[in-house]
Amino acid sequence: MREITIAENAGFCFGVRRATSLLEEALKEAEPGRRVCTLGNIIHNDEYLADIARRGAETVDYGDLDGLCEKIAAGEPVTLIIRAHGEDEATVARLASLAEKHGNFTLLDGTCPYVEKVRRVARENSGDGKVFMLIGAAEHPEVRGIMSCTRGEGYVFRDACELEEFLKSEKSAEIAKKTVSVAAQTTQKLTEWKKCLENLKKVYTNALIFDTICSVTEKRQTEAASLAASSDVTVVIGSSGSSNSRKLYEVTSSVCPTVYFVGSADELDGKIIPEDAKVSITAGASTPYSIIQEVYGKMSEQIENFAELLEASMKTLNPGDVVEGIVSSVTPNEIHLDLGTKTTGVIPFDKATTDPQAKLDELFKVGDTVKAKVIKVSDIEGLATLDKTRVDSDKNWELIVAAEASGEILEGKITEAVRGGVIIDLFGVKVFIPASLTGVPKDTDLATIVGTTQRVKIIEIKADRKKAYASIRAVAREERRAKEAAFWDSIEVGQEFDGEVRSLTSYGAFVDLGGVDGMVHNTELSWLHIKSPAEVVSVGETIHVYVKDIDREKKRISLGYKTEATNPWTMFTDKYAEGDTAEVTVVSLMPFGAFARIIPGVDGLIHISQITNHRIASPAEVLQVGQTVEAKITAIDFENRKISLSIRALMPEEAEEAPAEAVEEAVEAEEAPADAE
Repeated sequence: MREITIAENAGFCFGVRRATSLLEEALKEAEPGRRVCTLGNIIHNDEYLADIARRGAETVDYGDLDGLCEKIAAGEPVTLIIRAHGEDEATVARLASLAEKHGNFTLLDGTCPYVEKVRRVARENSGDGKVFMLIGAAEHPEVRGIMSCTRGEGYVFRDACELEEFLKSEKSAEIAKKTVSVAAQTTQKLTEWKKCLENLKKVYTNALIFDTICSVTEKRQTEAASLAASSDVTVVIGSSGSSNSRKLYEVTSSVCPTVYFVGSADELDGKIIPEDAKVSITAGASTPYSIIQEVYGKMSEQIENFAELLEASMKTLNPGDVVEGIVSSVTPNEIHLDLGTKTTGVIPFDKATTDPQAKLDELFKVGDTVKAKVIKVSDIEGLATLDKTRVDSDKNWELIVAAEASGEILEGKITEAVRGGVIIDLFGVKVFIPASLTGVPKDTDLATIVGTTQRVKIIEIKADRKKAYASIRAVAREERRAKEAAFWDSIEVGQEFDGEVRSLTSYGAFVDLGGVDGMVHNTELSWLHIKSPAEVVSVGETIHVYVKDIDREKKRISLGYKTEATNPWTMFTDKYAEGDTAEVTVVSLMPFGAFARIIPGVDGLIHISQITNHRIASPAEVLQVGQTVEAKITAIDFENRKISLSIRALMPEEAEEAPAEAVEEAVEAEEAPADAE
């Protein structure tokens, strides 16, 4: 009799299962008239695709996307699922925008969290002098989607040989001077990835390496190779168009003498498998378990088929098993389930919900399907005590694990402050946030955020203890970086802002432009000479500034504050003209005259001859510093910005003194006798 072993990690991976679940749920809930579509084949499996097509799912080719978008805009109800491979950034943005504008369109993103992680690596490690490299098949949808996330230089290499050829090129020598990052397609073969890294490290010694091969893929390949090495025959089930299935065939072929690559049980016809052979079965991530069952059943010489054996095994209840049953009755204290066996499942109140205020008859109805974990079995009483909350917790734990892989931001409520941090409730799972990652200032009571809703990122998973750690600060930092990136993409010379003065230094003031600071130098704060920016502005004050210069490489922005409208010379010429009279203040005395301030920043000269209407030897005889007088503007030199003033022009002229001889003659004439003639 053949000894047949099925690999534990065969079949749907987490990402594919997640995407197909979104599709099947959408088909189940779709109201009459609603189209349920996938963009491209959701998985590489013809039997599954035929099955969902019979159930109403449509596959939209890229050439038909424009037409579908037009119908959505016209009001046709459509649900569209993005497959686990993901799509290019432009397509995702287009569909997301369409979903925002039209309530009749629902977009479900089934991109695998592990794929999304590689996309995030590509975004953050390209552009601005960075070079991103990916080891994978350039024509693969996953790779096309990842590379659409890059900015600037990005390269794809199929294998170590292709990479090695590139590393010898002149282009590679240029790149060696830049920051290089390298990642792998999630389904990349481990041995090929390791060869690539060996070659790459010889040339790019400081390269940033991101191990992005999916852990499930890694486990599947490792397990398949191990089983194949001890088998006479290995059967790999999957589509020829599936990247991860082909790689399973490659790794098993290197260690097993006979390997068959089939898409279904029918393709086993004609294949030679000895009666006493030791056979191992593995399957790609796009292979439904039903097909694995069919292949097993075809090879098995047992009377019962595999499906019957599987069903029989589920009839035996053991603590720890997860079972599915139909609600047969609901009381205020417990739920009864029909498990399809002689044993009745019972879920006590506290094992049905974590909400002590809940009412079971509002949560559950007769006929509902419920999954729960077996806690205790009593064959004598014919009862099995079940726990639904554990299944919910396990399911929600998968969401936490997926969020860590994808970098997804989660939202939950802070439930309590504990030693060293706080606890946040995420999908019913308690996650710890260290105090240093809460964003709460040091020495501040953490209880201040208990009861608040916070957005967090999962930063670490301890799978063996089923513990997770999150960070509020990581979200704030990511949002700040995104805001800064958007700012630097849009900032232009001449752009104006109303910003708050953040700090003052001896050489200028720093102004917040909305998350990014710019600096106004002292010379740009005022037309007048100032010793300190505090003479013009103060911290916390909002001022209107404009961008004078941008250094994107050093992330520096030079701002201007003074304008031509505040230029003292402009203000003077707008207010005064030659011939006008102004009240001026004497600011200094010189041998040749006095300088007087007309307005702050603009002085004029009163020549000594224009100080008074009689001769003086020094301006100090008439004027003193600080004295305010009225003067006439007699001349304005616009080219040299000089002004002439006159006090004398506003005074009446005194009569000139007569010569001494004339005075004497006049006196003698007055004293002569009247009849002197």
